[in-house]
Amino acid sequence: MSFVFPPAPTPSLGIADSDELFPVRRILCVGRNYADHAREMGSDPDREPPFFFAKPADAILPASGTVPYPTLTAQLEYEIELVVAIGAGGTSIDPAAALDHVWGYAVGVDLTRRDLQQQAKDTRRPWDVAKGFDASAPVTPVVPAAAVPSVSNGRIWLAVNGTVQQDGDLRELIWPVADIVAAASRAWALEPGDLLFTGTPSGVGPVVPGDVVSGGVSGVGEFSFTIGSIPA
Repeated sequence: MSFVFPPAPTPSLGIADSDELFPVRRILCVGRNYADHAREMGSDPDREPPFFFAKPADAILPASGTVPYPTLTAQLEYEIELVVAIGAGGTSIDPAAALDHVWGYAVGVDLTRRDLQQQAKDTRRPWDVAKGFDASAPVTPVVPAAAVPSVSNGRIWLAVNGTVQQDGDLRELIWPVADIVAAASRAWALEPGDLLFTGTPSGVGPVVPGDVVSGGVSGVGEFSFTIGSIPA
């Protein structure tokens, strides 16, 4: 048996201080996992269990250089997030053992067509076109878990043109990393290569072509990229 055309290359991320690559299987994202961000989006953070949406694996690109401005939107917004890279699969994982399934961590930006997301909310339609578009997931190289001092606390921040817009701490996560891994494993069979975006602090906002977006997570990594021009 053979393919009718060559299969697409496997999406991947670099690994910090290594020539190896981390193959990406799929991307699962947690919504509204910081209380202040939940409030700024009009939700009650005290009553909502974790919920997930997805991006395609090929939405991944390095969080460096130029990130293209997408089509169909006049309101492209940033959301900085700690990213969890799964190295050992499982289902119904106990939170007490969840971190044993983590290969490493990275820093990602969940780019969002916010105007299209609001339209989807208003019409009770899926978020796919608002969240899962091409190049919607800039991510830094993955750092092995053993080299990350902590994911229970640490600064997470994002700046636009040098002005800090998001400035939080991982201790503010409503559902910490172990709980996120456990919750995801109850909905899907996690496998090596899965990425979990863990939510964003308050301060999300728009970017326009030419803006320089930078940020990081303490102990994990930092990034800087420029928003490209609006497509013709």
